[in-house]
Amino acid sequence: MPTRVNRVNEFIRTTVAEIIAREVELPLGNFVTVVKVDTTRDLRYARVFVSVFPEKKFGKTLEFLRKRLYLIQGALNKKLHMKPLPRIEFVPDKTEAEADKIEKLLKEL
Repeated sequence: MPTRVNRVNEFIRTTVAEIIAREVELPLGNFVTVVKVDTTRDLRYARVFVSVFPEKKFGKTLEFLRKRLYLIQGALNKKLHMKPLPRIEFVPDKTEAEADKIEKLLKEL
C-alpha cells in the first residue's frame, strides 16, 4: 500500500513534468525528463531529479529551470490541494551518466 509521501512524490513528478512540457519554453534542442521526486517526511520540501538530453547542455538547462522555479512552483501549487505546500528544488539525476561509465568500463574488460 503506497504511503502518502509516495503518492505525493508521484503526483509532483507527473505534474512538474507536465508543467515543464506545456508552460516552460526550453531552449531549442533540449529535452528534460523528471526522473523522480523525493519529498521530506513532513512534506515541506521536494527534490525533483531531472535528466537532460543532450548531456553536454546539462548545466545550462538546469540553470534555466532554476531561473523559472517561481513559475513552476506557482503552477504546481495551484494543482496541489494540501497543506503544507512542498517547496521544490531541481537536482541533477546522474544515474544515466554513471550507467554509461560502468558500461564503458565493462566493455574495456
